[in-house]
Amino acid sequence: MQSTSTDHMTAPQSPARFAPIAAEAMTPEQHAVVKSLTDGPRGGVRGPFNALLRNPRLAERVRALGDSIRFENSLPPPLREFVIMMVARFWSARYEWHAHSKIAAELGIRQDTIDAIGEGREPASATPDEALLYRFCHELLNDKDVSDATYADALARFGEASVLDVLCTAGYFGFVSLILNTIRHPVPVGGLELPSVKS
Repeated sequence: MQSTSTDHMTAPQSPARFAPIAAEAMTPEQHAVVKSLTDGPRGGVRGPFNALLRNPRLAERVRALGDSIRFENSLPPPLREFVIMMVARFWSARYEWHAHSKIAAELGIRQDTIDAIGEGREPASATPDEALLYRFCHELLNDKDVSDATYADALARFGEASVLDVLCTAGYFGFVSLILNTIRHPVPVGGLELPSVKS
């Protein structure tokens, strides 16, 4: 099974959009969101939030939703990151890949598994749980549905609450990927680049 997404981000890109807002130019509502982001588990304004600050009410709701999905997830952290990498690869989200493939490696996911996902390949080194999540997410993203057989296997292995968390993780990070791609959020110098899909 291979991803059907394209590497649209491999061509030269225009400069980043939605530049950071200077602190002195922020409204009180924007300052409140920045404080929530800085004081919370994220530890700062990253990813899509420079753009989202243009709508501070939305930014605060996205922060709360993202904190729940990322930091209160019933999936073990390595499996959560596995799902996020699947989504980043599907959407060719360079910054998301940079951030979460690094976290995945730190949490113990094998590098050859990470490399395979980045290249749009089913990882031969996947654990049974990773292989099941790969099948589930591949169907979800590419077929826009999950087959009865795959759903039954995921339900039997993870239970309803964690299957829901897989769906919510994929949905939330798809939302984030679309923003990151559109705002041209850059990968830091020396950061982890998303590999090209191998046919």
